[in-house]
Amino acid sequence: MNIHILNSIVDCMPPNGANSIIQRVQTEHRWKLIEFWNIKEGSTVLEIGCGQGDTTAALAYVVGDTGFVHAIDIASPSYGSPVTIGDSMNFIQKSEVGSRIKVEFETNVLSPGIDFPQNAFDFIVLSHSSWYMKSPEELFTILKKVKKWGNTLCFAEWDTRIQQADQLPHFLSVLIQAQYECFKENSISNIRTLFTPKDIQIIAEKAGWQFIAEETIDSSHLQDGKWETQQTLADYEQELQIANHLPPKFKALIQSEINLLETIGKKNDVRSMATYTFLAK
Repeated sequence: MNIHILNSIVDCMPPNGANSIIQRVQTEHRWKLIEFWNIKEGSTVLEIGCGQGDTTAALAYVVGDTGFVHAIDIASPSYGSPVTIGDSMNFIQKSEVGSRIKVEFETNVLSPGIDFPQNAFDFIVLSHSSWYMKSPEELFTILKKVKKWGNTLCFAEWDTRIQQADQLPHFLSVLIQAQYECFKENSISNIRTLFTPKDIQIIAEKAGWQFIAEETIDSSHLQDGKWETQQTLADYEQELQIANHLPPKFKALIQSEINLLETIGKKNDVRSMATYTFLAK
């Protein structure tokens, strides 16, 4: 990635404490996705599940002054840590790419009031946002609804087909969290449904999308695997206490998985899973 482009996009993001390396790594990853999707200057983009804007800022840089990014997220502006998604997006919108972005929080794309004209966008982007969805049915309904709004679907999510042992803690931590979620009626968790690449392929094709290209991109150097592992180990006791209706055998299974996560998380330098991405029409 061109160092000038990297620096320009990173400057659009809020400072991440004293460690600018984190943001640079995250931005480089988004750039790889955008290059694979072949999004060009002048494009109009709808991004679903924009979060703190890591992909949004990179998209806005690529589309240039003649393009536009409409970023939406179901969460409230106060969601997220250590910087909320509202504060992060506010920073981005004050940057050099801010005029190219419209942001809407607390926006459910499945709401009857949310609609756009036929082919209003060149690209529909879901970047590391599908695991926030509450069920496979919700992902299917979203992919089916957005089909009339844009010509091309750009999708990216963690690839659960782990390729090396030090990615196992990342996979195991998200598996544990996804199991909690099966017993929740409402949630604000980062991971609510775990989709494998095969799951995503089936759902997207059922929704009417035809695959043009797909790829697995190395993202093992991203920090997310360590973050998810640490978060899971910090939260699991509280999660089990809150979910006091869980079957004892299920709680025992979770505890066994936690014991394994503690063991392998200490032995290995935790690496993130790869990223599965595809382009569909």
